[in-house]
Amino acid sequence: MSGGADGRLPGSFRDPAGFVFQRDGTFFRQVNRSYAATLATVIDSGLYAKLTEQGLLLPHESADLGLAPEPGAAAVIRPAQLKFISYPFEWSFSQLKASALTTLRVQRLALGHGLSLKDASAYNIQLYEGRPTLIDTLSFEPYEPGLPWVGYRQFCQHLLAPLALMAYRDIRLGTLLQSHLDGLPLDLAAGLLPWRTRLRPGLLMHVHLHGRAQSRHADSTRDRESLKGRMSQRRLEALLESLESTVRALSWNPGATPWASYGDQSSYSDPGQADKERLVAAYLRQVDADAVWDLGGNVGIFSRIAAATGASVVSIDSDPGAVDLNYRRMVEFSERRLFPIVADVTSPSPALGWENREVQSLTERGPAGLVMALALVHHLAISNNTRFERLAPFFALLGRRLLIEFVPSDDPMVLRLLAMRNHTFPWYTQQEFEAAFSRWFRVERSDGIADSKRRLYLMQAL
Repeated sequence: MSGGADGRLPGSFRDPAGFVFQRDGTFFRQVNRSYAATLATVIDSGLYAKLTEQGLLLPHESADLGLAPEPGAAAVIRPAQLKFISYPFEWSFSQLKASALTTLRVQRLALGHGLSLKDASAYNIQLYEGRPTLIDTLSFEPYEPGLPWVGYRQFCQHLLAPLALMAYRDIRLGTLLQSHLDGLPLDLAAGLLPWRTRLRPGLLMHVHLHGRAQSRHADSTRDRESLKGRMSQRRLEALLESLESTVRALSWNPGATPWASYGDQSSYSDPGQADKERLVAAYLRQVDADAVWDLGGNVGIFSRIAAATGASVVSIDSDPGAVDLNYRRMVEFSERRLFPIVADVTSPSPALGWENREVQSLTERGPAGLVMALALVHHLAISNNTRFERLAPFFALLGRRLLIEFVPSDDPMVLRLLAMRNHTFPWYTQQEFEAAFSRWFRVERSDGIADSKRRLYLMQAL
């Protein structure tokens, strides 16, 4: 998790049961007295042990009550520390789908222990040890027979609706979650989905009809007492089965995006690719960073080289297909150190929510020990028309060290980019590159890549 000042996390204020706070770089959760009995039930019922054993809930240990920063604490717990926090609008299709299925699995297990999730926020799920995991220990409440699942609407808005839009309309619609932190309004999602989705019983029920019912009853108020008897446990379990089958039926082909196959069609000869991989591995061993950010990570070739050194690696790419393939491989091989996210370096994820502090910007989640920018600078400089003088301080903001590749102006890839521009780039030279970056970094090492004119640099921020 990213660092910051001691005290309550700005984004942890909505739940009266407790909140997350930081002390000396370690994250804790204060449990308020109002939730003490429920937390005891979660543990005594065996649900906590079952969920943590299956990797569905972030484990924790008890901490000193004296650490509580605010009055009203019944307990303080120290959850397992997360290496990186990502947000639903940064997730690939497969990651969002896995998070939805994790949420439903947790709810079904909770019901078997006399409990229920009181919310189904996608923000309560994070990658831990390589798999989507519920991180909010205080998300449970006693199950009251006859009551509908209070998290149903949130599940549909945070998870099912964006998945349906990504699968049936356009993968880029997942970014709508960035402007709808409380989840996509179901009437909006229903209006954007193609008509044929009404022929899918699950989508008809949970998105189209659900959205219509929300619109009809938008101004009505109902308390819990008036809802009792509306849904038996058998009907609730059937609802969860329907949601699960609807989610599982959604699919998307990541090969349909421009850069998804780039890892198999690189710009290097076989000797050049092998030499680049050898050099990157050597640089990584020299740095020995705990946290690496791989900008333009694509399908994760170099992210995995970094992870092999023991680092936690955030593999960042703007192409949702490449990120999805990266995530799928991570799952297939049970890789635990990778954090693939969809993010555009030219427009990084901003700070959002209440006071612009609930959701951290991408830069606030740094700095990393090492930033890798391999085969990236020429795209930023030419396609995005960003001069080296602007790139260097940005990279210095993201990480304490930088492993960067310079691709010269006569490289076939650069020539292709230049052919699509209507003006020249006289400043795009190795000399200008080195001069601009020397104002922010000290070069520790530099090597040419075999069978090419490309060059790698290992730099340390000044």
